[in-house]
Amino acid sequence: MKRILLFIATNLAILVVLSITLRILGVDRILDEQGGGLNFSALLVFSAVLGFGGSLMSLAMSKWSAKHMTGAQVIEIPSNATEGWLVETVRKQAHVAGIGMPEVAIYDSPDINAFATGMSRNNALVAVSTGLLANMHRDEAEAVLAHEVSHIANGDMVTLTLIQGVVNTFVIFLSRVIGHAVDRIIFKTEEEHGPAYMVTSLIAQIVLGILASIIVMWFSREREFRADAGGAKLAGRQKMIAALERLKQQYEPSHLPDKIAAFGISGNSSKISRLFMSHPPLDERIAALRGNTIA
Repeated sequence: MKRILLFIATNLAILVVLSITLRILGVDRILDEQGGGLNFSALLVFSAVLGFGGSLMSLAMSKWSAKHMTGAQVIEIPSNATEGWLVETVRKQAHVAGIGMPEVAIYDSPDINAFATGMSRNNALVAVSTGLLANMHRDEAEAVLAHEVSHIANGDMVTLTLIQGVVNTFVIFLSRVIGHAVDRIIFKTEEEHGPAYMVTSLIAQIVLGILASIIVMWFSREREFRADAGGAKLAGRQKMIAALERLKQQYEPSHLPDKIAAFGISGNSSKISRLFMSHPPLDERIAALRGNTIA
C-alpha cells in the first residue's frame, strides 16, 4: 500500500505546485482565445504535457520521496545477520527475476509492511519495516521480499506512471473547463480569466484527482495478484500463502486504524471504500493462490 500512496501523494503535490506556478507565470493564458473563449486544442496539449510531466517527475522522485517520507535507511554494508540475510535474499531473487540489484532498506514502523519503488527494473528500492522483521518468520519474510521483487520485475511502477499520466491529463483538462465555466457563468468575467478561474480549477483538480485515484487503485489491485503469483514462483507458493495468512492475523478489523481500514487490508470493506483499496482483500489473494487462478 505504501508504494501506491507515496506515488499518488507525490504526484498530487507536484501537479498542484506546477499548476500554481504556471498560473502565476502566466502560462495558462495561452489557453485563452480572443473573445473570452477557451482554446480546447491548446488546453488538451497543455494538460497532456503537465499531466505526463507530473507523473514522470513522481516516478523520478519515487525512491527519494519514499526514503524521506518513511525514514528508510539503505543497507550499504550489513551490520548484523538480519541485514545480511535481507540483502542476500533480495540479491538471489533479483538474479532469478532478471533485474538489477535493488537498494535494500529498513524503516522504523510497528506495522508488518514492505514496498518496492523506483524508476526502472534496474534502478529500484525494496524496503521492509522493523515490524515485519520482528513479527514474521524468515520463510514468510522471504515471500514478502519475493512479492516486492516481482513488482519491480513486472514493471509496475512504469505502467502505473503511464496510467497516472493519462488520468492526470483528463483531470487537468476537466478542471480547467470547470474553472472556465464558473468564471464565465457565475462571476461573469468577460475577458481572459479572473481569480475565480484559478481558485475553482485548483479545487476541481484536487477533487477530480482524488476521484481519479479509483482508476489507479483498480490497477494496483490487479497487479497485486500478479505480484503474489511472482512471489510464489520465487519463494514458493506455501511461503507466499503463509505470509498473507500472517498479515491477515496482524490486521484484524478491530485493531485497524481508520486510515488503514479505509484501504481494506483486513478484507472487510464497503462497496464504496473498496473502490479506493490499493490491495485486494487478503482472503481473495489467498484464495487466488490456493486455487491457482493467477498466471
